[in-house]
Amino acid sequence: MELKNYIYVEEDFPRKGISFKDVSPLLEDPEAFRQAIDQMKEIAKKWKPDLFVGPESRGFLFGTPLAIAMGKGFLMARKPGKLPGEKLSISYDLEYGKATLEIPAHAIKKGTRVVIVDDLLATGGTVAALEKMLNEAGAEVVGIIALIELTSLHGRKALKAPFEGIIQYPR
Repeated sequence: MELKNYIYVEEDFPRKGISFKDVSPLLEDPEAFRQAIDQMKEIAKKWKPDLFVGPESRGFLFGTPLAIAMGKGFLMARKPGKLPGEKLSISYDLEYGKATLEIPAHAIKKGTRVVIVDDLLATGGTVAALEKMLNEAGAEVVGIIALIELTSLHGRKALKAPFEGIIQYPR
């Protein structure tokens, strides 16, 4: 099964020059979704994670079933204002704005082996910020997986941990 056939591409969205990759068709097809998670699982196994972490919101879509498939936990990295109590947070620049991610301050135990999971790696800003926050919290980010990698944007260069993408697009 060619997973790329389950990605809808919309040119010039959300603005001119952007080629939007919509994962909805893949999520709608149970066999394609299962195969995507199975491929991510094969990659993640070599890193022997204790925990998976995904940024809001599409990181939840792939990180949660991957965590279940591997018998591990999943931690949501949330947008501001969504978590009670003491939080760790990091702000970072996006291609067209700024963003912040937060996790509960108590969520990461020192030495926890973490794999970050997201739907897409573009410039790497979101995942690099999350990787930095997790490492500063005492985790060991041992790998990063994305369903889609936009190779011409060289996002993997922003990351310290090993990265693998399932589907590659030039932009």
